[in-house]
Amino acid sequence: MIAAQAINRFSRRLLGISLLLAPLLVAVFAVVLSHGEAKADDAPSPAAAAVTVKVSAAVKGDVPVYLTGLGTVQAFNTVTVRAQVDGQLQKVLFTEGQQVSKGDVLAEIDPRSFQAAVDQASGKLQQDQVNLDNAGVVLARFQKLANQDFASQQALDNQRSAVEQLKAQIIQDRAARDAAAVQLSYTKLIAPIDGRTGIRLVDAGNIVHASDATGLVVITQTQPISIVSTLPQDVLPEVRAALKAGPVPVTAFTKDGTTNLGSGTLLLIDNEINPSSGTIQLKSTFPNQDEALWPGQFVEVRVQQQLVKGAITIPSAAVQRGQQGFFVYAVGAGDLVEARPVELGQIAGGHAIVTSGLSAGDKVVTSGSYRLEPGARVTIDDAASAIDSAASR
Repeated sequence: MIAAQAINRFSRRLLGISLLLAPLLVAVFAVVLSHGEAKADDAPSPAAAAVTVKVSAAVKGDVPVYLTGLGTVQAFNTVTVRAQVDGQLQKVLFTEGQQVSKGDVLAEIDPRSFQAAVDQASGKLQQDQVNLDNAGVVLARFQKLANQDFASQQALDNQRSAVEQLKAQIIQDRAARDAAAVQLSYTKLIAPIDGRTGIRLVDAGNIVHASDATGLVVITQTQPISIVSTLPQDVLPEVRAALKAGPVPVTAFTKDGTTNLGSGTLLLIDNEINPSSGTIQLKSTFPNQDEALWPGQFVEVRVQQQLVKGAITIPSAAVQRGQQGFFVYAVGAGDLVEARPVELGQIAGGHAIVTSGLSAGDKVVTSGSYRLEPGARVTIDDAASAIDSAASR
């Protein structure tokens, strides 16, 4: 019993000593910790690693400024070849999709009845011509007899009238023969323009009529070809000014703007603004020698508004947007970068016109900028940068 009491008293004393020493131990630990942190702060930090980037030099030159809109390719001319006379379609002489020239025979209608009409009209003309010749001889005889008082004036006048009637009949006969010849010519269906044939709409052996709603084939002229495009009405003054200054170059691209399909010239501005869409329509003409443009195709159209002389350009990949506007990372002395504010003009075709903030020859970062901050050191990827600089020219 006495031993247990002694042990309890010893435990209480030990607990009291521990409570007294705890604050002192905490203070000592804090001092040691702060001393260690101070040493860590005093230690020099390793130099930040340089960031590998691609750069391109700002280039000075003449740069075209474009107005971009969407357009639809249209055939320069479209003609539906139809029968102009009734008859059986005997021959089809073209191949679907064939390029044909003006004057080519595309098909033939049975010509026999029309040839017979021509022959009949020619025979009638010949008959009346013989009658006229005979009446002329008789008139000459009556004239001699009348001069000798062997024929009356009435008989002379009647014969003269008969001659004039036959002359009028000859004119009618010639007109009838020519009309029959025209009908005969219609038995051959001729290509009225240069162009490409479409799908054949009537097969040989069918009876065709001049009143048929559908024709034999549709020919579309694709060389040259037209594009009708739209632009906002706000740019109408700029487009009109460009037209007044001279021919306006136009370039057609695929709908996604990646592939050049050809170059042409702005032909006209439509004579009214579309009030429902607030747009103007433009019509341009393209030579289309390679037929890259096809009727009905949707394209992106770039109209050259002006040519900016001595413009500073950089790859559009170098342009960054911040809270204060556009900026670029320019590489300065010691390969250190700075965030330089710039003002931009047109951004198109992978390049941007810089109206202020850069000079020709300034180097800007085109790749790797997401790891940069002002004052960072960079290592330039010379091979890739040389390619970028060449592409920017």
